[in-house]
Amino acid sequence: MREMTLPESGPKRKLLDAAERLFAERGMDAVSIRDITDVAKTNVAAVNYHFGSREALMSWVMARVVVPIHEERLARLDGLERKWSGKAVPVEEIIDAIAKPIVGQARKSGLSESPFYKLVGRIFAQQADGLPKEIEAQLVYENDRFKRAFAKALPSVGEDELGWRMHFMRGGLIHLLTHQELPHRQARGRSADASMDAIVGRWVRFSAAGLREGVEPVTSSKKGPQELFDF
Repeated sequence: MREMTLPESGPKRKLLDAAERLFAERGMDAVSIRDITDVAKTNVAAVNYHFGSREALMSWVMARVVVPIHEERLARLDGLERKWSGKAVPVEEIIDAIAKPIVGQARKSGLSESPFYKLVGRIFAQQADGLPKEIEAQLVYENDRFKRAFAKALPSVGEDELGWRMHFMRGGLIHLLTHQELPHRQARGRSADASMDAIVGRWVRFSAAGLREGVEPVTSSKKGPQELFDF
């Protein structure tokens, strides 16, 4: 992605902040330029002046959200591969490296956590259907890196099957981010609210089980007396 210098204040920053908040609340397609300028308390011409178009403004919002998550994911994966010194990284640790950057960036965002998660979910849901080409290319590269790590950890899962399992895993994450309050609402308040850390922990365990489905567990190579002698 081309380097973008984000203004600390002024009309351009107000437009970015307003668009980010509205996209989180309503979705990308439901927000007009007029909606954004009303919240930013500026005029419609300011969008074209500062960004060139509504689509360009949307690209800035997406990049501001996605790029830090993307960079932290790759940094975490690099760290895991160094930690395990060429060995396969455990599946749960790889999945954790996908989720934890989202939680970390939520705490740095100007949005409160729930709207931020919704925004991330809405953006990721647009992969291959509306993401700017540069962001899409970054996410394709990221997917390839993580797929190689999963393939090393799960050598008996074929490439095509692994791709489908990762696709389902990503779908679960998108649904989690955009609808994290849904289980509590469907339970009509009978279930306790959970922190995002706890919810992500559930998703990690669920995803690991799905990725490993049908994979024989690794057993110790050390033989006990029952294996050495026919009792």
